[in-house]
Formats: sequence, C-alpha cells, structure tokens
Amino acid sequence: MTSTTSPTSLSLTAGQIWTRTRGLLLALVLLLAAGIVIAALNSGDQHGRLDPRSADPYGSRATAELLKANGVSIEVVTTLDEAMVATGPDTTLLVTNPDLLTPHQQGLLHDVTALSGGRVVHLGAGPPSVGVLAPGVRTDTSTPVSARAPQCSLPAADRAGKVDIGGDRYLTDSPNADGCYLSDGVPTLLRIPATATDPDPGTDPDTHTGDTVLLGSPDLLYNDRLDKQGNASLALQLLGSRPHLVWYLPSLSDASASDGSGDNRGNDSSSGFFDLIPSGWLWGAFQLLLAAVLAAVWRARRLGPLVAERLPVAIRASESAEGRARLYRKANARDHAASALRSAARERLAPLLGVSPAEAHTPEALVPAVAAQLADTVPDLRTLLFGPAPADDAALIRLADRLDALEREVRTS
Repeated sequence: MTSTTSPTSLSLTAGQIWTRTRGLLLALVLLLAAGIVIAALNSGDQHGRLDPRSADPYGSRATAELLKANGVSIEVVTTLDEAMVATGPDTTLLVTNPDLLTPHQQGLLHDVTALSGGRVVHLGAGPPSVGVLAPGVRTDTSTPVSARAPQCSLPAADRAGKVDIGGDRYLTDSPNADGCYLSDGVPTLLRIPATATDPDPGTDPDTHTGDTVLLGSPDLLYNDRLDKQGNASLALQLLGSRPHLVWYLPSLSDASASDGSGDNRGNDSSSGFFDLIPSGWLWGAFQLLLAAVLAAVWRARRLGPLVAERLPVAIRASESAEGRARLYRKANARDHAASALRSAARERLAPLLGVSPAEAHTPEALVPAVAAQLADTVPDLRTLLFGPAPADDAALIRLADRLDALEREVRTS
C-alpha cells in the first residue's frame, strides 16, 4: 500500500510566499536601482577632480594644457616626499586639497616651502590646515562662488579682472599681504610673501623671493569654468609665474600620513572606529537600518481580527474537554472550571426559560425564572448558579452533577 503525504493547511504555498515577500523584494529592487542610478550620475562628477590629466567637467586638463602652451612644465605628484623634493625657487607648488593632509604632513610641507624661495598655491585651505600652512592666517565663514572683481593692487588679479571665486575667506594681520576678491570686505584670495611666514625672522630675507597664495575655492581651475570671466588669465599668472609647476594631489595612501608622533589623523589614539569610515558609508548604513526598521514594523502589524485556520487534524470534542480538564486540574484551577461549568449551564437554561441571552448571567433575571419553573424543588438556586468556587475536587464534582440534574429537571418540567 502506497501512502502519500500531502501538505497540511499550515504549509505555505508558493503563491502565499510570493504575496508575503513581493513588497519587500520590490523595495530592495527599487533601492538597488536608485543606488545604481545615483552612482552612475555622480561617478563622472567625482572622477579626476582637479586632476590635470582629467577632461571631466571638474578636472583641470584645460588649465594644464594652457600652462604647457605657455612653456610651463608640469609634474604630477601624489606623495608629500615627491612634492617636497620638487620644490625650489623656479617652481610653483599647487596643493589641490590641503585639508586632506595630516597636521604632521602640513608641518613638514610648510617647513620645506617656507625656505624654498618658490611659490605655493593652496586651493580651499580651511580651518584644519590654514593655521599650519600659513601661520598668522585664519579663516572666516565661507561664501558662495560667484564672479568677483579684484579690488586689490595685486598685478595678477588686476590684469585678470573678474573671476569665479568664493569658498573660504581669509583674515591676517600681516601688512605685506595682498587680499583680493573681497566678500563683505574679507578676501577670498590672499597672497603672503615668504618673509611674512618665515619661522626664523633672523634669516636673510634676500634668499626668500617666494610667496604663498591661498585661493578660497578651486572653481576657476575647472575645465567647465576656465573659459569664463578672467579665470584663465588668473590661473596662468598664479601657476605660470615659474617655469616649473608641481601639481600635488594629496592621497590617503601616502606613507607620510602615518609618520610622526601620533599627531596625524590616521593614527590618532583618540580616533574611534567611526572616524575612519567615510561619511557616505555611514549615511548609507543609516538608510539601510531605517529601511530594515520600517520593514520590521510593516511586517509586524496586524490589521483586524486573527484569521481562523483549519486544524491539520480533527479533534473530538470529548478529547478537547478532557485535555482542558487535565490542564485545569494540573493548575489547581477549580475556580476557572466552576466558572466555565456555571456559565455554560446558564447559557443553556436561559432559552428554555424565556430569558434573553443578555440576562442569562444576571442573577435577578435567571434565578426567579428557574424557581418559577421548578416550584422551589431545588434549594439554593442562587448559590448553585452564581456561587463561590468549590473548596476541593469533590465539591467541584458535586457542582457538576447538580448542574446536570438542574438542567434535566428544567427540560422535563
């Protein structure tokens, strides 16, 4: 005899599984698609930013080609050691992201460039770096990038005229500094002669013919802005004043970032785990956590009453009653058992006596009706139908027998 096992009613069918999971799957697909679209849209914007080899809108290949056409040789470096070795009186050092340097790297770079006699141009140097790279200079609040007039006597700025500049604004007490392209009276371009930042005032000033230039924003060097306003003119004059240009692109993989006595960001003992994670990853993790919480809340909600499901097997009423009785006995719950017996008896007696179901459990309505039907043949009806819990199992059994007898007498009377 061959027997087959069929799934019970508790087993989920393929259709039920699909119905329960399709919402979550749709949300995951939409999230993945949105991530791909955002990554595709932003990939071109971030690639090669300020890189002289990049032709992207935010690259600087156009600036590099303009400088080469005017006889300036360009060397691209990505480490601090390469940048310091290449400095000299006939060299301009362009630092594209000075805030990316650790304090240790900033100190080394300033010590070398302050005595080199060349020019150093820092793009967007903010509070994390300007105090070390240009001692005596402090930043003010940033300002939006817009076309601004020079408003200064610096020849390069005067010849260039209006340029697209903004970002960080710089304050200094040095009388030799040139501040140009003012925003509310505060310059967004600051030129400081090397003697103004020389750490050793006793050194012969004739050996220092270089300077430091702070640009609040790098926008005028972007490919898509170079042909606007006087951006090309100012870029050529600031970066082409020496025959050699070192284009320094700071990198997180630079070995010099881990040198020093614990004053760099990467090895700072006070830095926690989350300080080492880029902000974009933290934001993405927060979004995923929020989506998981919302999904959990959505799946945990239950609207309306529970849906009754068929049991996988049929259970006899006597077995169910016996099982419940054993549970009551194990818990010594004579009060619950007596309450169940009396409640069931009252519900069966009420329709036989013409008492409404709403008054079946009201002593004032049910007891007089029973007494009138039986002509006081059963003593103490109120205690029998609404009395206290039995004191022991024997009393519970007597109560069940008396309720059965009362119901039979009412039916036969």
